[in-house]
Amino acid sequence: MNGAGGGQKSVKALAMEGLWTNNPIFGQVLGICSTLAVTNMVMNTLVMCAALVVTLSMSSLSISLLRSWTPRNIRMMIETLIIAFYVIMVDIALKAYWPEMSQNLGPYVGLIITNCIVMGRAEACANTQPPLTALVDGFFNGLGYSFMLLLVAIPRELLGMGTIMGFAAPYFSGPHWDKWIIMVMPPGAFFMLALAVWLFRSIQGPQQKEGAK
Repeated sequence: MNGAGGGQKSVKALAMEGLWTNNPIFGQVLGICSTLAVTNMVMNTLVMCAALVVTLSMSSLSISLLRSWTPRNIRMMIETLIIAFYVIMVDIALKAYWPEMSQNLGPYVGLIITNCIVMGRAEACANTQPPLTALVDGFFNGLGYSFMLLLVAIPRELLGMGTIMGFAAPYFSGPHWDKWIIMVMPPGAFFMLALAVWLFRSIQGPQQKEGAK
């Protein structure tokens, strides 16, 4: 994946872009709806993250494998069908083996079909790069998304409910801690996301200036 002639990037470069330099959430500001919707509980967030990583990785791989046979004028419809196939598989698996979690997540697993991150990687990478590059790109962009969702979810559940993954957390679950109910409400999601984006962009700024010198 290091071939310079084909413009391919190394695994390390793809990992750095997906996790840090071009992170889907604080770099590209994509996928914000799910960031705000499912991050009130860490377990819900983990399942949502796993669903997106699987969908993003496998759809990127499939779109790349089919890119030579896909007519350009209908490519977005085909990409949507491929993405929908993997999302439906994940949704069916959840309903069959973990119906309680499927009910907790409600429509948000199905809405991965319309997630800008998935379509964005299909258009930006999978349509032009070989299958392995597309798979790695999708995987690390999914991990970058997951990293940010968990960063928002952990303090929300801890401060708002006094638990982590449903288990009582020391100090935060005792009578001396007054739960911040606002943290498990929509304003808490906006607040935590804004803090996370501000923090990482503040760190990135000096690094980008240093790299440009």
